[in-house]
Amino acid sequence: MRSSNPTFNESAMDRIREQAGMAVAGGAAADAGFNLQDATSTSGRIESADRMTVGGTAMKSLIALGIVVCAAGITWAATMSMASGGEAPGWLIPATFGGLIAGAIIGLVTCFKPHLAPYTTPLYCLAEGLFLGTISAVYQLVYSPGEGLDGIVGQAVLLTMGVAGGMFGLYGTRIIKVTDKLRAGIMIATAGVMLAYLASIVMNLFGATMPYLHDSGPIGIGISLVIVAVAAFNLLLDFDFIERGAAMGLPKWGEWYGAFGLMVTLIWLYLEMLRLLAKLKQR
Repeated sequence: MRSSNPTFNESAMDRIREQAGMAVAGGAAADAGFNLQDATSTSGRIESADRMTVGGTAMKSLIALGIVVCAAGITWAATMSMASGGEAPGWLIPATFGGLIAGAIIGLVTCFKPHLAPYTTPLYCLAEGLFLGTISAVYQLVYSPGEGLDGIVGQAVLLTMGVAGGMFGLYGTRIIKVTDKLRAGIMIATAGVMLAYLASIVMNLFGATMPYLHDSGPIGIGISLVIVAVAAFNLLLDFDFIERGAAMGLPKWGEWYGAFGLMVTLIWLYLEMLRLLAKLKQR
C-alpha cells in the first residue's frame, strides 16, 4: 500500500543540490530567501534556460499524469473485458503485479538518484498506471457494478482532483504556509501512516489484522479520513518543493523530479479515496 512520499524532505533537497553540483548550505539557508544560487561555484552555475521552472514542472506533471491515465486504461479495459466474459489476457496479472513491484523499485531509485528523474519518472508512471488500472477495475466491479463513470472510481477521481485543486488554492493564496513546523508535522504524520500499514502487512502474514484500520465502522472511516488528510497535506510539500526548487535555480531535471513527487502523492491520495469510498459503501 502506498503510504508516504519521502521525496521532498531536507535530506532529499541536499541530495538534489549535490547532484546538481551546487553548494549545500543547509535547509535554513534554503528557506531564507532561496539564494543558494549565490553559493554555487562558477563551474557549477546553471544557465537560465537550463534551470527548473514552475511552468516547466507543471508541463512535466501533465505528461506524467497522461502516462498514468493511458497505462491505467490498458489494464482497466482488459480487466473489464474479462469480467464481461471475455478471455483474460495472459499478460494482465504479470503487468499488474509487475507494475506494482517495478513502481516501488523505480520510485526508490528516483528518490536516491534525483538526476535520473527524466528517465525514471515516465517509467514509474507507466508501472503505476498498469497497477492502478487493474485495482480500479476491481473496486468498480465489487462496489459499483454497472454504474460506469458514476461509480466508485469516477467518484474517487473527482474527489482526488477536488482535493488537489483545493490544496493548491490554499497553498497559492498562502492561506496555509509551509513552515518548518508544518513540514515536520506532515513528515511525522506520513511516517506514522507508513508504519501502521507496514505493521498491518506483518500482522496479516501471521493471520492477524490491525484493529480498525480496514474496518468499515465509524472508527475505521475516521482513520481513513485522517489518512486522506495526511495525503492531501503532502501535496503542500510537493508544491513547496517545486516553488523552492525553481527559486534556487535547480537544473532542468528538477522539473521531472517535481513531477515525480507530485505523482507519488496523487496516486496515494487516489488509492486512499478508493478505500474510504469502499468503506462507506460497505455500511
